[in-house]
Amino acid sequence: MGSATGEKAGDGSSTAVRNAVAAGTGCGCLLSPVVLTGAVIIVIIIGGLGVLLAPLVALILFFGGGGGSDVPALTDRVIATLQGDGSGKLDTSTVPHDLVKPIQDAGELCDAVGPIVIASQIEKESAFKASLVGPRGERGLSQLPPEIFTRYGKDDNHNGKVTALDAEDSIMAQGRYMCDLANRAKQMIDDGEIDRTGTANSVLDLALAGYHVGMDAVRTAQGVPKTNEAQGYVLAVRAQFAKFAGIAAPSGGATPGNTPGPA
Repeated sequence: MGSATGEKAGDGSSTAVRNAVAAGTGCGCLLSPVVLTGAVIIVIIIGGLGVLLAPLVALILFFGGGGGSDVPALTDRVIATLQGDGSGKLDTSTVPHDLVKPIQDAGELCDAVGPIVIASQIEKESAFKASLVGPRGERGLSQLPPEIFTRYGKDDNHNGKVTALDAEDSIMAQGRYMCDLANRAKQMIDDGEIDRTGTANSVLDLALAGYHVGMDAVRTAQGVPKTNEAQGYVLAVRAQFAKFAGIAAPSGGATPGNTPGPA
């Protein structure tokens, strides 16, 4: 997914993370993945996006288990994954079993949006709670606004109805919408509407921001809007990439949720 590749971390960011790692291990204890992830996110907030997001602390992954002895290598992998394009193979053990196929199917609809991105968005949107109803009528795993789901939703589980409360219908609608947003983002870049000097203006970043705040806001800002709402969403989704790629997956296995069984 080369068109959606994010910016790479510089040597300064990597050094800062390793300094945080050293501070975290000063007591002689092995570094836990949650401390590592927190350090990486702090560096990205300060060095990359430029907006300090205190509420994001609550969204940091709570990985299980202890750290390994090769902390710098793990740090590099987490940084590369967090700032990458979300491509790669989904670690199927990190999502509920009945959602593996729809997540993989949605992640194969276009090159710009892979299954790791789809799973990471679901984690951010609903924490895999299929019955969740949002404050503005959003429903289901992907929390699409009703008018968006009406446009992109289909009877993907072939049960004779189209509803966002059906897990497969919701996930596939999310995939179609994200692919549409990615296509629009690429066109905006090609048309010179996007400030390419920005640090978070890849196709994927623009599509994620469009999912949360709308593409009109992205176009007006000539990139990911410099607001906590827009940048915080992009970062919060990216913060899940390492988990669903299996780089620092929870020891307990799949993300818990209340997803229904196959219809």
